[in-house]
Amino acid sequence: MLSTESLKKIDREIAKYPTGKKQSAVMSALAIAQEEKGWLANETINFVAEYLDMPSIAVYEVATFYNMYNLEPVGEHKITICTNLPCALSGSKETAAYLKKKLGIEFNQTTPDGKFTLKEGECFGACGDAPVLLVNNKRMCSFMSNEMIDKLLEELSK
Repeated sequence: MLSTESLKKIDREIAKYPTGKKQSAVMSALAIAQEEKGWLANETINFVAEYLDMPSIAVYEVATFYNMYNLEPVGEHKITICTNLPCALSGSKETAAYLKKKLGIEFNQTTPDGKFTLKEGECFGACGDAPVLLVNNKRMCSFMSNEMIDKLLEELSK
């Protein structure tokens, strides 16, 4: 179900834990699987569970708890905006409205060209930098004014 390269990466993660504790690598294994597949289909989650000798439901619990895991296909660039209270008080609601208008989509939607998916996120631990965006679960963008959003979207569209 996963490539040999991904399985080697998962095995390296498993090796970080004591013998018999490979389920501790579940978050890393899901991230590696998602990196290869783009999202976590039920078959992929079940494969990870089997590979780690875990009940499927335990892996589903992890995959559904954290918003970094995509349980449905997403665009090439997933933009998640923190809308938690501190960020909302610092302009994230207005930033979200601008992004929605600019992209022509709502939260949990993907642009027709498949380039962008917009998600709503919980605290990223950067309240003082609000409004904050997370691009593809890896790149944090702080103090996102409309001008900065325009630059980011232009950069990501290339």
